[in-house]
Amino acid sequence: MKVAVKLGPIGEGPHIDTSGQLVTDSAGTRLVSRLLRLYPEAVVVGPEPRTGPGLQVVTLEDLDPTSTLLVNMEPLDSVACFQVLHRHLDEPRILNLVWTNPSSFHHPVNFAALGLSFAMFPTYCNSERTAGEVREVVQHWTAPHLASQARIDWTNLGVNVERASTRRPTDVPVVLYPAITLERRKRPGLFMDVVRRVARQVPLRAEARLQEQHLTSTAAMDMTREKWMWVGPLTTRDGYWDALSRTTAFLATAAQESYGLEYVEAMLEGVIGILPDTGWARALVPERYPYLYDSPAVAEQLLLEALRDPEACRRELDACVGGSFTAWIAARHNDDDFEHAFTTRVTEWFGAGAATHEPIVHHRERLA
Repeated sequence: MKVAVKLGPIGEGPHIDTSGQLVTDSAGTRLVSRLLRLYPEAVVVGPEPRTGPGLQVVTLEDLDPTSTLLVNMEPLDSVACFQVLHRHLDEPRILNLVWTNPSSFHHPVNFAALGLSFAMFPTYCNSERTAGEVREVVQHWTAPHLASQARIDWTNLGVNVERASTRRPTDVPVVLYPAITLERRKRPGLFMDVVRRVARQVPLRAEARLQEQHLTSTAAMDMTREKWMWVGPLTTRDGYWDALSRTTAFLATAAQESYGLEYVEAMLEGVIGILPDTGWARALVPERYPYLYDSPAVAEQLLLEALRDPEACRRELDACVGGSFTAWIAARHNDDDFEHAFTTRVTEWFGAGAATHEPIVHHRERLA
């Protein structure tokens, strides 16, 4: 059986550059890249057929449901995908891969559609928190006889623990805005308010690397009014890790996260994480984690401590796990764990292990 990966709504696809390569500029596209490594013969679903180095893009209509598992990262339209693939009475195989919060939706129609999707198609989640939200949607929005057949599992998404590089000290401490968007749930205003107060007390440089549509927003322009704030575009993955190696601390201000990939990567690199005292943040760190805040004033004080004496803070992080804090992060957020658990569950649910060399796109020709 072959695997096809669909990132966005029907008719859309991930960003692919002019050379035909996948642009991994977001958590979603990086997850697509991981799936393509797991299943080397997999294809990506997009608006039109295309071929690039190590990448094949096909349309949803061209998939052969008799030999293909569709990994759908947009579960809101899994029922619509089923209708497309079921048009010739084939029985489509569809897996929901949930990597964002279901609670980010607000309209009852969307919740009802998600509930039906989660009940009818096996669903794999990027964290325990996300899986809990999926179960809540199923229980609240789906008929009991459908909800009872839901198949839901999860593993922490994890990070590539081998990507961390050697830390490079800087003369002026660097504070990271640890997100690539300025969405309301990320609360960039709170980030700026706290860092602004800290900047009055210690020299610092703050950095934000944003997706293009957010880079040109009014909020981004407002950020750059502060002389200590640098706002720029996303870099390559190597450039991203290089920047983390010279970052002192990050201040997380998001109201909710499904997992928290950027935070985990930063902590793996030795960046001191100032996190809100919320369920999503506590799920990332050890029980005795010392840098959780419940108010802007506490966030300010913790960030001050991190910038004034980062080595003392790192020693405190080590003490909270009785050893190496970065090793603790690596052990609990290793992407190998996710990939092993994911492929194992896919095999159990669909009998689909590694991709085969059988053709994936000839359904139309076969039926013509």
